[in-house]
Amino acid sequence: MKAVQLRTARRAPELVELPVPRPGPGQVLLSVTGVGLCHSDFLLLDTPAGMLRRMGIPLPLTLGHEVVGTVAALGAGASGVSEGEAVALYGPWGCGRCRRCADGAENLCVRREALGIAPPGLGSPGGLGEYMLVESPRHLVPIDGLDPLQAVPMTDAGLSAYHCVKRSLPKLGPGGTAVVIGVGGLGHLAVQLLRALTPVQVIAVDVSEAKLTLASDLGAHATLVPDETAVGRVRELTDDAGADVILDFVGTQATVEMAGACVATGGDVTVAGVGRGALPVGFDTPAYGVSVAGTYWGTRTDFTEVIELARDGVLTARLETYPLREVPRAYDRLRQGLITGRAVVLPGG
Repeated sequence: MKAVQLRTARRAPELVELPVPRPGPGQVLLSVTGVGLCHSDFLLLDTPAGMLRRMGIPLPLTLGHEVVGTVAALGAGASGVSEGEAVALYGPWGCGRCRRCADGAENLCVRREALGIAPPGLGSPGGLGEYMLVESPRHLVPIDGLDPLQAVPMTDAGLSAYHCVKRSLPKLGPGGTAVVIGVGGLGHLAVQLLRALTPVQVIAVDVSEAKLTLASDLGAHATLVPDETAVGRVRELTDDAGADVILDFVGTQATVEMAGACVATGGDVTVAGVGRGALPVGFDTPAYGVSVAGTYWGTRTDFTEVIELARDGVLTARLETYPLREVPRAYDRLRQGLITGRAVVLPGG
């Protein structure tokens, strides 16, 4: 089978030929329909070899953690899905037994590191190829009629955006304001979720005029570029109160500082971007009663709910599609901020 792997640290991923894997006991073999490309992939692509070794990430590694496919074969004892069934992959694998996993929050598994469990495409073999082995049927959710390509971004971009919005729903009431920083793969879905699930004013922030136009098309009430006037404009649009909820899908030092300057007393800041920025938290910093959180994917319940929202038409991802041979070009476009919505690779294309 054809697959795309990171074979040498800090080099472009390569298209290679691999044997089709065979599912062992309890495993599931997927015929991959589509795979999303994510900024999280750059956490591996840009990391030196020594650091990858210390992180326990083996090379070569097949990339791709946003995966949708059809069940091609079941290993001995695997049950819960059927051959030929279209399924979406729940990526943040956990042990399945700790108290977090028992609550459905495998994304917060407390034993993952000790057991050496790594998410597919970000530490264990991913789906950026024609076939993929999945360790357990519990990681698969039937998409039941949802367009498979629309399902692809829901496995991470949609799931992560929904998890962020859901955490702050109690603060997203009438008269409130939410700011979405970064209208990329996650942000353009967050705008839709905020408009569909809450009555708040939505302000979108991005450096790209094309992405701000997309945000407006999706229902954002106001759009801003993150320049020296942005904080003041948020204050103007909120009668100087600040935003009740800020969702930062960029996560650089500049964007988290903007979030801290814009958030209202008692508000929420959620940093979902992987830009390595950090927001200091103290007695009155950013403001009294503000909750600041990082985030990592979402729970199993979140996953089934976001698939339902997409099936019901509440969420529609803007897609750019690429064949396997064009993955390096797609990553270059993603790095340069040129992707509108989500890049989805079609292994059979």
